[in-house]
Amino acid sequence: MRTGGVPMLGAGVGFMAVLLTLGGCGGSGSAATPQKATAAAAPTATPAPPEDLCTRLVAHWSREVLDQNTYGDYQSMGLSNGQYDILIKVVDAARAEKKRQGATAADRLIDRQARSGCVRWYRDGGPGEGPWS
Repeated sequence: MRTGGVPMLGAGVGFMAVLLTLGGCGGSGSAATPQKATAAAAPTATPAPPEDLCTRLVAHWSREVLDQNTYGDYQSMGLSNGQYDILIKVVDAARAEKKRQGATAADRLIDRQARSGCVRWYRDGGPGEGPWS
């Protein structure tokens, strides 16, 4: 056991992190050389449309709320007030559908209604500037 300094395991992990950050080993095999990243090599992510993100959030939390049989705080869910309003309508309809047709039918209803609610919400302007939008 060493007194002071960094233990060998920590130093090894730190060294590996540096290698990974720099791009790993070079092609020659003799020494580790950083590889330069080019802008052309980096893929560009296309952001998802806001109504798609809204749909995924509302559908996810609708299933959680339906299973727990209770509503939570919209902020803790990462929803805006408008998205939360959609969620409440979706869950109410899903509860009724679950009683009538079962869980699978309720699950399909959640997907449809979350999508239609979010598309409608963004078509009408989506979130505003305030925290309750």
